[in-house]
This record gives sequence, structure tokens and C-alpha cells, in this order.
Amino acid sequence: MATLVLMRHGESEWNAKNLFTGFTDVDLTEKGVQEAVDAGKELQSKGIKFDVVFTSTLIRAIRTTTIALNEGGQGDLVDQMIQHDDLRERDYGDLTGLNKAETAEKFGADQVHIWRRSYDVPPPGGESLEMVVENRVRPYFEANIKPLLDEGKTILIGAHGNTLRAMLIILGERTRDNINEAEIPTGKPIIFEV
Repeated sequence: MATLVLMRHGESEWNAKNLFTGFTDVDLTEKGVQEAVDAGKELQSKGIKFDVVFTSTLIRAIRTTTIALNEGGQGDLVDQMIQHDDLRERDYGDLTGLNKAETAEKFGADQVHIWRRSYDVPPPGGESLEMVVENRVRPYFEANIKPLLDEGKTILIGAHGNTLRAMLIILGERTRDNINEAEIPTGKPIIFEV
């Protein structure tokens, strides 16, 4: 039996400001750092020992994962973390940097909800969740992560809300029809026996 742990980064500076972040490389807030500390303690309390750790190339995911590993007594894995662009947050295109509430006022709450939560409708100039699944996360998972799980390894993926929603689809935990209901909290490990 392999174990896969999905962990969204802690609260970022743009999460705190309610901005569409996407590929923008913003750091954690103090709350986000504490969420990462708490995640590490939780993983340690559950006795989870990782064989391989993956993160996106964005600082909020790297810092959260680094802090969690150090707090969880597995700091030796930090230098071995595998970072890849395919695990980055989805590209919000023209919405990047905009305030979510103001964007809802301008375009209507229903339209913004479709851009944020639908499976196959991308925001203007950006990626839909389907594009994240099929163009980036699924191919990367199949080539790099699934073979390790097939060997019975314990894997941590430190990434982003939409990257991890994509993972839920790939793992068969959610479908394109109910993925919009999936909320991925910041800094909370989600543990799967695979």
C-alpha cells in the first residue's frame, strides 16, 4: 500500500488580499507560515515518513513544503525535493492580480464562479481546470509520480488549490461534474492510501 499526501500551500500574501494569483510568485503570510508549521506537526503526529517530495516551482508551495518537512522531522528531504512547473497553480490569465470581489462586481458573480470553478471554461487568457488536468498534471503524474506509488512509496505533493483539485480528478476522487464542490484548505494535508 502506498501513501499519497496532497498539501496546499499556506495562506499567501495574495490569498490574504483576495487576489487571483495563478503563476504570480508571491510569498506566505505569517498565518501561512503557521499553517505550514501546523501541517508538519500533523504529519509527524501521524507518523508519516516520506520517500519522495514534489512541489511546484512557486515560492508559496516550496516554503510551505520546506517548513512542514522541517517541523515534521524530515528536513533531510528538503534538498531532495523535486520542483516542477507542471505542478504550478492554474494560469488565471487576464484575471491575475485582480481582486475577486471587484471582479465579481464587474463581470457578475455567476460569470466569475464559472471561471473559478467550472471544469472546462477558462478565464480570459488563462487555463481551465481541464487544461491543467490534461496538459500538465495528468502527464506529469503518470510519468513521475504514479510509478513511485506503484512501488509502494510514500509521496508528498506540496502544490496549489487547482493543482490538487486536478489530482483529485486523476485519482478518481472527484469527477468533472462534482469537482467544483471540492474545497482545498490552505496548509492542511490530505492523506490517501493508494
